[in-house]
Amino acid sequence: MPLLETLEDSFTGTLDLTKWPNSYGDPTATGGRGRIPCTVGGFAGLRSATAYTLADSHFLLRAYPPPALGAVSTAALSVLVLTGTGGTDAGFIIDTAQGAMGLYLREGYADGGALFPPYDPVAHAWLRLQDAGGTLLWEASPDSSNWTVLRSAPTPAWAADTNLSLLLESTRTDGSNNVAEIDNVNLPTSLVLLGAARTAAAARPVTGQKSVPLGATRSTSLARPLTAAHIVQLGTARTRGRAGTITRLPRPARTLAPSASGPALTPSTTGPQLAATSTTGG
Repeated sequence: MPLLETLEDSFTGTLDLTKWPNSYGDPTATGGRGRIPCTVGGFAGLRSATAYTLADSHFLLRAYPPPALGAVSTAALSVLVLTGTGGTDAGFIIDTAQGAMGLYLREGYADGGALFPPYDPVAHAWLRLQDAGGTLLWEASPDSSNWTVLRSAPTPAWAADTNLSLLLESTRTDGSNNVAEIDNVNLPTSLVLLGAARTAAAARPVTGQKSVPLGATRSTSLARPLTAAHIVQLGTARTRGRAGTITRLPRPARTLAPSASGPALTPSTTGPQLAATSTTGG
């Protein structure tokens, strides 16, 4: 009974179909992201195995919904936890044609309590749905660190089912075909303090994300150790003729003595005298 938060993917390399065995519509892993075609009248999606539970767990990811590209009705990315009953699910649907994001907890594809905040590609860059002690939270973050609760509701009983799956689907009704993208499924990029695993099933090693290994140099002539910045050492003079001696400069006189030959300065007897007060009122 794996928790939904244990499904992790950074989409490096080719698409890992062991994590997304129920996918359809030719999604790929391209440029370090999961890429989902968004075509007029078509549906494509990444869908995980039906093997997870949401109770005391969550999913989070970085979402890149399809640009509207002329759509006036629908250009959407759905991020949903599906149950074994069609139309019973929970999650987010971002529609860039409408500029809104639906926060859903559906039965029979309907939710009278759904909320539709305006979609903000910065504030809603990261999405998270989690069961927090019996309360289901729809949250968004610009950086996977600072989260804002957008909606809350009592956690449905089906959250404890063990056959849940995660669906990431894209479609449009008009406009030009393009793609939606997903990244860092359950891999936040911010620093998170690690506590004890809540269950043995949740305990797993911490792995790196999108690391780039340093390979061997292409030729031995290019191999060299990493060094610090240039350091110049002063050595001995190469010839005795260049070796100089630094001597002290003579100290300046502490007082100025009067000159015995210079002219003496005397008060002027012809210069103008300044009046003590103005005679013109200026």
